[in-house]
Amino acid sequence: MKLSWTPLALAGIAAAASSLLAPPATAQQKSAADGIAEYRKMLEDGNPAELFEAKGESLWKTRRGPKNATLEQCDLGKGPGRVKGAFVELPRYFADTGRVQDLESRLLTCMETLQGYDPKAIASTPFGRGEQITMEALAAWISAESKGMRFSLPQGHAAERTMYELGRRAFFLRAGPYDFSCASCHGEDGKRIRLQDLPNLTKNPGDGIGFAAWPAYRVSSGEMWSMQRRLNDCYRQQRFPFPGYASDITIALGVYMGVNAKGAESIAPAIKR
Repeated sequence: MKLSWTPLALAGIAAAASSLLAPPATAQQKSAADGIAEYRKMLEDGNPAELFEAKGESLWKTRRGPKNATLEQCDLGKGPGRVKGAFVELPRYFADTGRVQDLESRLLTCMETLQGYDPKAIASTPFGRGEQITMEALAAWISAESKGMRFSLPQGHAAERTMYELGRRAFFLRAGPYDFSCASCHGEDGKRIRLQDLPNLTKNPGDGIGFAAWPAYRVSSGEMWSMQRRLNDCYRQQRFPFPGYASDITIALGVYMGVNAKGAESIAPAIKR
């Protein structure tokens, strides 16, 4: 007996076969995420950040600026000249400035008081130029000195708690032509952009993720990016006006993300696409 297949029946068979052969969506997503993770792992052994680390250590110990002095007496929160472990406790409150400061803003203070540099001139310099290159190298070395240590930002001072709350509000603030906020991309689990997973930064995202991975070397631009530069680019993508370098709003966002990352292991300086 000869079987006769209608177009509708054939379409149904094709659809069923396609559903059996195609991998589930979750498997496809996992494969993409795993592929990016493998790509980063292959690059880690030759992370160009190591070159910036070496330059940063040299700059820390070199006499520079109008006062012809080194940064070896800079207090990053662990006492003058002590670098190891400082990065994973920043931002924090500093009594000498009466402010909560992150790594970059604290370095500006040290470069002013110890070396005689004008912090406003450095803050207004575009990324990747002049003393901003110095800042990026110093951030790479200082963060590397705490690699493998776990974040534990202090919240004992009232100013630190205030900055956390300011950072939380800034993180969820929706504005701009796209009505975006930081939370639009990083406010819940399971989000991606292109093939890249977006960590949920409203809670602890885990070791070496989000706040625990910056500063980082960007392969796409061939540059070292500090957290200040990373936040600046986030504002660009939201179509917000750029924040001032080392401004209170960027420091507050660092406090919010850093406190949320308590216990996460730092892998900075990391390597990014």
